[in-house]
Amino acid sequence: MSSYRFGIIAICISVMHDSGQSSAPAAEQPNILYIMADDHAATAIGAYNRRLSDIAPTAHIDRIAREGMRLNNVFCNNSICTPSRASIITGQYSHVNGIYTLRGRLQPESASFPRELQKAGYQTAVIGKWHIQSTPRFFDHYEVLPGQGAYFNPKFSRNGKNTRYEGHCTDVITELCLEWLKQREAGKPFFLMCHHKAPHGKWEYAPRFENLLADVDVPPSPTIHDAFQDRSNALKVHHRNLLWHGRRMTASAGKWPTGNLDVSGMSDTQIVEAAYQKYVKEYLRCVAGVDEGVGRLLGYLDDEGLVENTIVIYTSDQGMFLGEHGYIDKRLILEESLRMPFLVRFPGRIAAGSQNDAMIVNVDFGPTILDFAGATIPDAMQGRSFRSLLEGQSIDDWRTSMFYAYWGGPTKHYGVRTTQHKLIVHHTGERDLFDLAEDPLEIHSRIDDPAYSKIRSDLEAELANVIADVGIEEQDLPGQRNE
Repeated sequence: MSSYRFGIIAICISVMHDSGQSSAPAAEQPNILYIMADDHAATAIGAYNRRLSDIAPTAHIDRIAREGMRLNNVFCNNSICTPSRASIITGQYSHVNGIYTLRGRLQPESASFPRELQKAGYQTAVIGKWHIQSTPRFFDHYEVLPGQGAYFNPKFSRNGKNTRYEGHCTDVITELCLEWLKQREAGKPFFLMCHHKAPHGKWEYAPRFENLLADVDVPPSPTIHDAFQDRSNALKVHHRNLLWHGRRMTASAGKWPTGNLDVSGMSDTQIVEAAYQKYVKEYLRCVAGVDEGVGRLLGYLDDEGLVENTIVIYTSDQGMFLGEHGYIDKRLILEESLRMPFLVRFPGRIAAGSQNDAMIVNVDFGPTILDFAGATIPDAMQGRSFRSLLEGQSIDDWRTSMFYAYWGGPTKHYGVRTTQHKLIVHHTGERDLFDLAEDPLEIHSRIDDPAYSKIRSDLEAELANVIADVGIEEQDLPGQRNE
């Protein structure tokens, strides 16, 4: 047990299974441990070998990749917390499940892959950050934070009853997950969603990480001082940037939970650099706590002999800017925001140390989990199972492009990403086109480049195709629909 005082007495777990259909014997069904952080960028995961991999290793998360598969092209269809989480649960795009923004509410009759797991004989639980505007009734057990939740001494709703625990939220969530695993019904397959609040802002790390990276100059992105030349004006309006962040951490702006930033006498360039160092270090300190928690859960599976028949997934609800383009936060279709980490282990079924480059969308998560469980995949789900890809096979008609849409605030936009290109349509009417092979940092829009006229035409046609595929009407596109 962690060093903090953990005020748990007992957790009553009521397993209410009434399948109404036949299900495979439990021995044939794998356990499933789904671990999801909030805003955890692939850049901050060692296994992805990115800019921060050496400076802030994630040994336990990396173990999942080392003993399983690293997926390299997993994307979010709407990069903001509530809509992404709703897409994962329902297997549907935002315009179908009705969750366009943080204010959306999931309806009781909505498609739900955890409900289908219940029907298939699984005992199910979600513990941690739920952040969907509805009660997670389709789980046998839930203990979730209200809204964003607090980093210290957090409140939870446990099956509708308010509770509070002392300590850091990441440690509390890990401990609650372990308690549920220890008290689950033996002999039945389990599905546990361990949802961490971290590393969502404001980045309040556990005190034991106070000195982590304290004397290190964390390398910035080469685009930290991006002036946004050769791109539309619409891409410049994402106000969640390091300059804004640096100014809101000053004493004049109020007390910042991890201490204020003194920017007196600094130029804007210096403020950006100082804000980056403070932001990324605090972010990585939060990640360190999550990594520890992953290690504890993996250790439990080791100790209980559950490794061979348990699928372990590690992902995030979306990507995150860590200073790229001078940005923090997410929301945009740019790569750092769009891309989700996804690591998965299933010994004997998923080859250790393997990788896959297929284009996966978060609506595919639920169907894939149901496929492994031998459960019914509802027709209402728009995603597809990528189980065959995880097992080292190919799928001939797998997607080579994906649709993205974001409806919130002044950055409304939608677009299509293919294996090499990206076309963005902003609510202002402006457009951007990026060649991801030639310009992976996305700093040169080719929208008006005559050399890309054929590619632009092809992308316009592909955008129309993906719009038709996901079934969204023109009046519901960002810029047309007000949310």
